Amino acid sequence: MSAELIKPPRTLLSSTGRAIGDFSMIRDGDKVLLGLSGGKDSLSLLQVLLHLQKKAPIRFELAACTVDPQSPDFDPSPLKAYLAELGVPYFYESQPIVEQAKTSMQGDSFCAFCSRMRRGILYRTARENGYNVLALAQHLDDAAETFLMSTFFGGKLRTMKAHYLNDAGDIRIVRPFIYVRERQTAAFAKSASLPVIHENCPSCFAVPTERWHMKQLLAEQEKKHSKMFASLLTALKPLLRDERL
Repeated sequence: MSAELIKPPRTLLSSTGRAIGDFSMIRDGDKVLLGLSGGKDSLSLLQVLLHLQKKAPIRFELAACTVDPQSPDFDPSPLKAYLAELGVPYFYESQPIVEQAKTSMQGDSFCAFCSRMRRGILYRTARENGYNVLALAQHLDDAAETFLMSTFFGGKLRTMKAHYLNDAGDIRIVRPFIYVRERQTAAFAKSASLPVIHENCPSCFAVPTERWHMKQLLAEQEKKHSKMFASLLTALKPLLRDERL
């Protein structure tokens, strides 16, 4: 697996740069830890942040962390060599999350349990190594799906924040791809031959999830209304901001 810095498309850089600026995500002197699953989104964000690190007027440090849940269907270990070749500081945290789920889940879905455990490991890694910002690769499609699920099933106008402070108040979480469409990261990952690690967790993919249903609903509506996501972004913007920042 060879690694090289690849200039992302201008549209991807522009959308990311605009989001970072609009929400003041990365500030001069920040130490940013990227949550790197090895999927198309996080690998695309890695390349975008590396490019911005060289070109942006602000100075920030960048590292990455992968959480290996020890699933037989998911092996992110090839990322070790890739990150070494890129010269990016890298933390690889392996923990038997899949096994822990069998005994520790309390009425939660496996996906929710796994997500919470991964996030805790990312927080710990950031704290132990002096990183004050955690970057995650969720995009506009994720935000739209979350909004619909919260509205339809939770009765609340809520979605993921673009930039917020964790409960402990010591780490800022940022989503630089919040203006980016999923198809943009998919196209970039394919054209740049990024070493995507495909996750095939049976607990997540054996049956369609509500998020999958929301994705299908949005896709069908976008066929009829091509500018739908632009309208959605306008509607979502007030919900993306954390007033504490």
